[in-house]
Amino acid sequence: MLVLVTGAAGHIGGHVTRELLAAGHRVVLTDLLPVGEPRAERVHTGDLQDPDLVRAAVEGVDAVVHLGAIPHPNVPDPSALFAHNCLTTHRVFEETGRAGAHRVVAASSMSAVGLAWSPEPLSPCYVPLDEQHPTLVRDPYGLSKVVLEEVAAAAHRRWGLDTVSLRFPFTGVGDRLDHFLAACARDPAGQRHDLWGWLHTADAATAVRLALETELRGSHVLNVTAADTTSAVPSAELMARHHPGVATRAEVTGHATLFDTSACTELLGFVPRRTWRIPEAPEVPEALEGEHTSA
Repeated sequence: MLVLVTGAAGHIGGHVTRELLAAGHRVVLTDLLPVGEPRAERVHTGDLQDPDLVRAAVEGVDAVVHLGAIPHPNVPDPSALFAHNCLTTHRVFEETGRAGAHRVVAASSMSAVGLAWSPEPLSPCYVPLDEQHPTLVRDPYGLSKVVLEEVAAAAHRRWGLDTVSLRFPFTGVGDRLDHFLAACARDPAGQRHDLWGWLHTADAATAVRLALETELRGSHVLNVTAADTTSAVPSAELMARHHPGVATRAEVTGHATLFDTSACTELLGFVPRRTWRIPEAPEVPEALEGEHTSA
């Protein structure tokens, strides 16, 4: 496929671009910042608020990966953030539909639930948290992601676009991930609103590729997380300490994620491959204790 990736200069965008190229797809890239990828068919530098730029970027593509957005609510003008993210989202879906492409995979966020950036303490209604969880949003960024998911559904109804909105938690690799994990080790309460969710960025890119390549029809919202949490504390203990009294709809053992990702596995065949934990050493049989072996 020829795939447009918006936000291609961003953290996830670079991983997605490399994942798609490695799988044999061709890419068109766009971002506010210049993108240095010589293998791209075309590169468009500019603002997704510009209709001419978006029309030029979607021309001839088979599908779109929409990653371009202001990625957090820590800005001086919350209304401007909301307006920007909503306008650019609608622009991308609208022009993709007009251009005759068949699919959009968009980066939504666990923030669409409303826990992550809440200005006051909140707890989920239940865990594992699935895609049907009630919306608790009070911040402009999370609200813009709720709108993204509704725009995707409307684009399917209007243009027949097949859409997949992937609800990502924090994504990271290298120093970015190390810093996030270290913060959790110092103070697990600091990530209570994230439900200690995370995803390795390479796994996020794989989920995007699978969502592009699937035969799935319609408009879908899917949770995508790593299989474990960011904490060394067992998941049930984290909930008891920081979200007491929250209902548990299914048993959560060990350090398992507190998000229900079964729909993503069932519909896309996605299984996260990466964990930050060091595997436990296998037990040594008593018969071998004290013995030395060579290969």
